[in-house]
Amino acid sequence: MTNLHDTIGLNYAELRRPDMRIAAPIHAALGKASTVLNVGAGAGSYEPTDRTVIALEPSSAMIAQRPASGAPVVQGVVENLPFADGAFDAVMGVLTVHHWTDKAKGMSEMRRVSRGPIVILTYDPAFHDFWLLDYFPELATIDAGVMPKLDHYAEWLGPVSVTPVLVPHDCTDGFGAAYWRRPAAYLDARVRAAMSSFWKIGDVSPGVERLRCDLESGQWDQKYGYLRQLEGRDCGYRLVVAP
Repeated sequence: MTNLHDTIGLNYAELRRPDMRIAAPIHAALGKASTVLNVGAGAGSYEPTDRTVIALEPSSAMIAQRPASGAPVVQGVVENLPFADGAFDAVMGVLTVHHWTDKAKGMSEMRRVSRGPIVILTYDPAFHDFWLLDYFPELATIDAGVMPKLDHYAEWLGPVSVTPVLVPHDCTDGFGAAYWRRPAAYLDARVRAAMSSFWKIGDVSPGVERLRCDLESGQWDQKYGYLRQLEGRDCGYRLVVAP
């Protein structure tokens, strides 16, 4: 994980700016927690500013991009949290679980250090209703290999609630499905470079060329032009909350 994010982290903060419409349900799920641990914190996206936050991040490249005024950061991994039992009112993790080496251990550690809710934004690997898979079918295979099935969270954490998080059409956070209404963005190598899944594909040029041709010919709009009328869409992202 660290090596990958030391690479994709080079322009991460610029291209992965938190979207406050996605932040809202995450922060609401933290409830009244006044102390929060953010695991796999990256450059600091989605960390609440009205609470005491400690960030945990393994990648030095990501840590270097954190704002100087941001939360204190500890370099480390979720599978071995350097904190006492019940040290925080809540623990959060945003689009990070798929990078962990031992997901069950990471969840156990989060539960150990939290006195209250655990809030996780993740992706449902069973969700395939996304046109990007027409051009890069490898993405579904990658997700199936690294994204936990949703029923695993209850096995790890006990009872959980799972709710969809809609992606706005002009989402400012350039994660995998952020550009569902802006297909030409996926032609930009810099945009793809901020998405870990594209790094795992390797040679993406065949899919990029097919998408380019379909956009130029109008084929994409014939199949998916209706999306341009939508303000937000379920793209498979889920907020998992364990009380």
